[in-house]
Amino acid sequence: MLVRAGAAAATATTTLPGLRRLWRGGGSGAAACFQLGRALLAVRGAEAAIFLQGLLTNDVTRLVEGDGAPPPAAGLPRALYAHALNVQGRCLYDVILYRLHENPEEEPHILLECDGSVLEAIQKHLKLYKIRRKVNIAPCLDLSLWAVVPGEQAGDIAGSLAKSAGQALILTPDPRTEVMGWRLITKKGANLSEIIPGSQIGNIQDYHRHRYKQGIPEGVKDLPPGVALPLESNLAYMNGISFTKGCYIGQELTARTHHMGVIRKRLLPVHFSAPLPKDNIPEGAEILTESGKSAGKFRAGGGELGIALLRLANINEPLCLNIAGDKVKLTANIPEWWPKTASK
Repeated sequence: MLVRAGAAAATATTTLPGLRRLWRGGGSGAAACFQLGRALLAVRGAEAAIFLQGLLTNDVTRLVEGDGAPPPAAGLPRALYAHALNVQGRCLYDVILYRLHENPEEEPHILLECDGSVLEAIQKHLKLYKIRRKVNIAPCLDLSLWAVVPGEQAGDIAGSLAKSAGQALILTPDPRTEVMGWRLITKKGANLSEIIPGSQIGNIQDYHRHRYKQGIPEGVKDLPPGVALPLESNLAYMNGISFTKGCYIGQELTARTHHMGVIRKRLLPVHFSAPLPKDNIPEGAEILTESGKSAGKFRAGGGELGIALLRLANINEPLCLNIAGDKVKLTANIPEWWPKTASK
């Protein structure tokens, strides 16, 4: 079992600014906990952060170096969001990294969250570049990963966790955006009602509906490997990229796009006029304007909500999804959590 479970969880609840405000700020009623079908890999060793630094878009050294201030300063984050890119600069995997070690003097110990369907592929990807690095990579089959979307009556999370910290390995605000709540990692079989009193187990479809409503991509359906571009996928808006770190695989196109400052398409939440048919929407189905011009491509969805890659110039026009000749009307919107200076 991974070490320092209690210490890691306790630190996560006491060192992050705005914790209680965030915990009390969402939805209504008790907190909803959603068990995710995503996998966890342990990346551990003296060179773990440096190894990941060359493969991911974010500055992984922050997990071991912070900003020079000793813990529990906010300069040593508990979690980071990032993409692993191919050499052409397109997304291969979206990941969240979690820091398990408690201070810069300890051996780096990082958990890597990824889409469960690509666990084997990402292990091969990491081992391909490992070479002689002092790094151990292993799946964590004894852990469970949860998304926690808090409600207004969820209570004092710091106080409740302190009483049962041994059952929570990590509890930290989602590093992508506040609207996604929290990420919780526990031992398999842990009793969530003891960790977060009053919490309820939610239907995973409600979690995905929440993501779609907020325009948050997650996994290979939303971010097709070798197809999705990181900046079009709002990686910068979700705190997932550093433009000042050193080189990493796929950096050239991403940096050039950023410095040119022109991003014509972005992933956006969409709302359909009628529920989508199940399981028969072709991958990348085209979205059209009223005049029949291509406005973008559908990525994923369910019911009346979804996420699509759209040309920003067309998002205020009447749009429709073309499904085998049938057209379903839809509307797109700019999420409220986007930076206020974001291009519209």
